[in-house]
Amino acid sequence: MNITEKISRLVPGITVAETGDQVVTAPVESFRQVAEALRNDKDEPMDFLRDIVGMDWQEGGLGALYYLESSKTYNRIVLKTSTTDRENPFLPSVCDLWKTAEIKEREVFDFFGIRFLNNPDMRRLFLREDWIGYPLRKDYDMNSNPLNMENEENADITEEYYLNPDGTIADKKNIVFGQQDFVVNIGPQHPSTHGVLRLRTSLKGETISKVDPICGYIHRGIEKLNESLTYPQTLALTDRLDYLSAHQNRHALCMCIEKAAGIEISERAQYIRTIMDELQRIDSHLLFYSCLVMDMGGLTPFFYGFREREMILDIFEETTGGRLIQNYNMIGGVQADLHPDFQRKVKEFIKHLRSVIKDYHDIFTGNVIATTRLKGVGLLSREDAISLGVTGGSGRASGWANDVRKHHPYAVYDKVDFKEILYTEGDSFARYMVRMDEIMESCHIIEQLIDNIPAGEFRVKTKPIIKIPEGNYSAAVESSRGEFGVMLESHGDKTPYRLHYRSTGLPLVHALDTVCKDNKIADLIAIGGTMDYVIPDIDR
Repeated sequence: MNITEKISRLVPGITVAETGDQVVTAPVESFRQVAEALRNDKDEPMDFLRDIVGMDWQEGGLGALYYLESSKTYNRIVLKTSTTDRENPFLPSVCDLWKTAEIKEREVFDFFGIRFLNNPDMRRLFLREDWIGYPLRKDYDMNSNPLNMENEENADITEEYYLNPDGTIADKKNIVFGQQDFVVNIGPQHPSTHGVLRLRTSLKGETISKVDPICGYIHRGIEKLNESLTYPQTLALTDRLDYLSAHQNRHALCMCIEKAAGIEISERAQYIRTIMDELQRIDSHLLFYSCLVMDMGGLTPFFYGFREREMILDIFEETTGGRLIQNYNMIGGVQADLHPDFQRKVKEFIKHLRSVIKDYHDIFTGNVIATTRLKGVGLLSREDAISLGVTGGSGRASGWANDVRKHHPYAVYDKVDFKEILYTEGDSFARYMVRMDEIMESCHIIEQLIDNIPAGEFRVKTKPIIKIPEGNYSAAVESSRGEFGVMLESHGDKTPYRLHYRSTGLPLVHALDTVCKDNKIADLIAIGGTMDYVIPDIDR
């Protein structure tokens, strides 16, 4: 019996979508029961909440799509629920089932105004607390918020809503930071927050007791912009999310659109995309190494990382025309064929990198300062990594095998042999080592492909206006920082009804409170460096 059949027996009245993703619709009255059944299923527990996507279906109500996966079987399912009350929309919270839901529900509240019963923190997440209205609703008035240059007050009191036995809704106040808390600001203008991120951090002496991330300083409304763009136009915005995963982000969006539109791309394009993704991963991990070491006071290794990274950017530039912002992936393949020198330069680069990687380890990995400041610091258990949705190297350092390339192969990852790098310590040093080992594993993947790129078209012809059949579609890739997902709902038009991106960085920042608690304030920068988040990806 599959999991949808189990749910159907448990809760009569659920429906399953016939096109696109497997979407199970549950009435709001039985939604909580279905969510618990999925989470606690003994054969296939859906213990990884990939994302919560807020939705405005207009006459169909306000609601959300819950993208779930089992860390045991890697099967996926989408749960859908909604409420028709637009004035006071409430849904049950699932933050006691999946820890990541606490911050994901705040995002849905911020943009759609849906309040979640029993979520202890119903503050805005990206927008100002005094923002008027909810921008991703279809009836939002774009003129309702003229430019406000007033200082924003910290929201230290938040509301929690709950259901009384008689069915009425009541609320209580929760304190974020009290008068007795000693709170310091880290960021948003701090080089080691890796972008405009503000961490309000309460201390007892030098020991961290709470980290409250304040997001939204670089919020650009990309998901709202997508609703007025044609599918080819939406591609331009993905490169500006996690700019160290620009190839991979755009790859995910192209895959989602191609799958939904039934576009088959050539094997040559698949090989090229895979090689570019792995070069991008090496580029990102070299920058991770450089910045982490500089955060901790080492300058020489910073130049090591940039020296090798520059070689990758030169290779990118010859073929794609870009260095940081990569607009190479297109619907149907890639924008241009490979430069004649591409293969030779890639092979020379990998040979060079293999010869110098020992220097990276000699100067930092075995250094007494590095081992003392990273080993046993910033512990994250495997269970917390899954519950918080900490994917990528940060999750694999805690023993959670979550590599999308392995468990949901795409492009030509099913044709190459590579190891999923896992450590079990769950500390800052393990997070560092996962990425250093992944650099070598990416070299190994590229070496298997670089001399075997098949002939053929690099791009198939597509219509300038693409219409996607009605339904829900999704695609995910293993970006430099973890699972980057694209969730698309189409109503059959030339523009998406809703196009949402799963931020790799939001769960990483949300996990800081868990990972930093009871460590020293001096450890926060090193821990944050090993979590490896990029802010524009979070704020979108």
